[in-house]
Amino acid sequence: MTSLSADSPDPGDALSSVPAARRAPVRGMLRFRYGPMDCGKSTLALQINHNHARQGRRGLLLVRHDRSGAPRITSRIGIARQAVEVGAEADLRQLIREYWVAGEQVDYLIVDEAQFLSPQQAEQLAELADEVGIDVYCFGIATDFRGELFPGARRLFELADELQPVQVEVLCWCGAPGRFNARVLDGEVLREGDTVVVADTSPSVVEDATSLQPDPEITTLRYQVLCRRHFRLGDLGPVAVPHGQLRLG
Repeated sequence: MTSLSADSPDPGDALSSVPAARRAPVRGMLRFRYGPMDCGKSTLALQINHNHARQGRRGLLLVRHDRSGAPRITSRIGIARQAVEVGAEADLRQLIREYWVAGEQVDYLIVDEAQFLSPQQAEQLAELADEVGIDVYCFGIATDFRGELFPGARRLFELADELQPVQVEVLCWCGAPGRFNARVLDGEVLREGDTVVVADTSPSVVEDATSLQPDPEITTLRYQVLCRRHFRLGDLGPVAVPHGQLRLG
């Protein structure tokens, strides 16, 4: 990672124009809260933002590929807030620098869908916590449809000060705890394909990570939470969940 030393600031550094007050040696915390679909990650993210804002702290909400397809953090229970969409090449240090240079205070970051960040962006969040004292709260899914760690989630597991599974229990159809987000097409569990494919709650809409535009050729792609055994077996249960009910995110 790039060093943001307060003792010898680099003029070319991504945060070189941050006011001197922000160079104080106050260390922030990088937290990653994770879990499968429907465990309440986005709800918790918005609740934490609410709690901090009530105490007069100024935060910035970031998101990568929200389920709505818009720059928002949305929860399945119906609450939502505007957010800043993080592009694939975005430098999060530069983003915060721009807010500070404009005179806007940023005490903490809420990052939803953090599994879609690049490893480099996860490192930038750690740098913001260590060097300029921002508290960072990341929320996301740990593993993809193959049961393998997302690259961004992997780096957060390696770097975060605190790792905490979201405690709301999500169940497989058999009643066992659900941990795996199976990608399902026409009643079959897929084992190959692009790492990031976001299926909408509408059965006729499928979005990819690049364009987030509907694909008219695929109409039944969805995700279903399964326990490890039934994920391995590809067993969706005696009664399949209606197409489009679940969505990765």
